[in-house]
Amino acid sequence: MTTTTSQTGSASAWPAEPEPTGKRRRAKKRSPYPMWFYLPAAIIYGALFVVPTFASFYFSLTRWTIFDSQFIGLDNFRTFFSEPYLFESLINTIIFATITSGMKVVLGLLIAVFLSSQIIARGYLRSVVFFPVLVSAVGIGVTFSVLMDPFDGLINKVLAVFGIEGPGWLTDPNLALISVALTDVWRGVGIAVLIYIAGIVAIPQEYFEAAKVDGASATKAFWNITLPLMRPATTTVIILSLIGGLRSFDLIWTMTRGGPGFSSDVLASVVYKQYQAGFYGLSTAGNVVLFVLVAAIIIPLFWFLNRKEVDR
Repeated sequence: MTTTTSQTGSASAWPAEPEPTGKRRRAKKRSPYPMWFYLPAAIIYGALFVVPTFASFYFSLTRWTIFDSQFIGLDNFRTFFSEPYLFESLINTIIFATITSGMKVVLGLLIAVFLSSQIIARGYLRSVVFFPVLVSAVGIGVTFSVLMDPFDGLINKVLAVFGIEGPGWLTDPNLALISVALTDVWRGVGIAVLIYIAGIVAIPQEYFEAAKVDGASATKAFWNITLPLMRPATTTVIILSLIGGLRSFDLIWTMTRGGPGFSSDVLASVVYKQYQAGFYGLSTAGNVVLFVLVAAIIIPLFWFLNRKEVDR
């Protein structure tokens, strides 16, 4: 009797076998409670992005007005790709995106490193750099159109003081697109600086202290510590600036309207001109082409940059 009791007691005192981790995770996933947090965002995302995107794909295959639509298949795309200046606008789009994104990465990193050092009025200078981001693109476009006027513009007047004849920044076909790109860099570099400053602040100071103990100069610390650890921030800046550059319209339209001639036309301005002319289906097809172009460039680039980051 005693033996039976002891065996029973020892069996009841034996700790229960822990439940496998996978089962616990599956049990958590079955809980419907967290999914409710996704529902409002999913509704907003679906209403503002998914539905308009699929609607655009459909209406690009139609000849439509506000009150009527007629399905015409791929005719809009054939007409769009037969535009005489489409290839030039595509090249301008890629050039504009490359210039703006490249300069934002380089200038944003250099300015962020400078504004992260121990300098006087650091907070004020950060505000000054970020301020153009808060101003509307139309306001900046009008302002720089006046400043870059070839006859009465302030920029050429300043150059004339030093005996330099200023060019037609927005009237020369060889300079118009570059002039708008430089204006876009001035306007948008503040976002890049903000992202880079956040990345620099997140770097542990122990790395810099160890480099200083080893006798590394500020330049070597930048190349061997700051630059490699800023790779996630650089990826973010490249992706955001490229998307903005490929889709850019408001600044270009305000400053040059695609001119002189078609020298600064980009895909977005071509689409808008078609919309102005009343070819709504054709302009919708152009928007779909622009969407596919951005996706075809950004998705592989994003995958490549993140893959390199993981490999490191």
